[in-house]
Amino acid sequence: MEVFEAVKTVLATRSYLGTPIPPEITRRIVDAAHLTASSMNRQPWHFIVVEDPKVLKQLGGLARTGPYVADAPLAVVVVIEKTDFAVSDASRAIQSMILTAWSSGVASNWVGFFGLDEVKPALGIPGDLDVLAIIPFGYPVVAKSGEKKKRKPLREVVHSGRFGTPFA
Repeated sequence: MEVFEAVKTVLATRSYLGTPIPPEITRRIVDAAHLTASSMNRQPWHFIVVEDPKVLKQLGGLARTGPYVADAPLAVVVVIEKTDFAVSDASRAIQSMILTAWSSGVASNWVGFFGLDEVKPALGIPGDLDVLAIIPFGYPVVAKSGEKKKRKPLREVVHSGRFGTPFA
């Protein structure tokens, strides 16, 4: 799938089939995160690939905003160092994973934004790191790629040269 097409069609998905993600697709997903640019190339991130159904169920119970993690066949827990650009860098890596997965027909969604401290002991994450997010991945129960995204009109959010000048 061409990159813009992936951006245009990817939607947040909260319901997954139990079908396992093939190892080569899982590898591409985490490789996309690993290859993402980061500020000063510091790479202040760690990615924990979780495929064990028991651990996925546990994560679903710990993630208040994403209990559906429990039903995904795969999740990547995104852990960051406590540095100035870690949230920005890891957010870019998450988007790379989401788009790479979608290009192979694998849906996902962002779960949490901090508030996931209870995940640390469950996965052996050191106390000096933060859990930024859990990203569940799976084949969608309902194919949504034909749906139109609900976005503000371009003229309301894109400006030309200075704020308030419409972008043509």
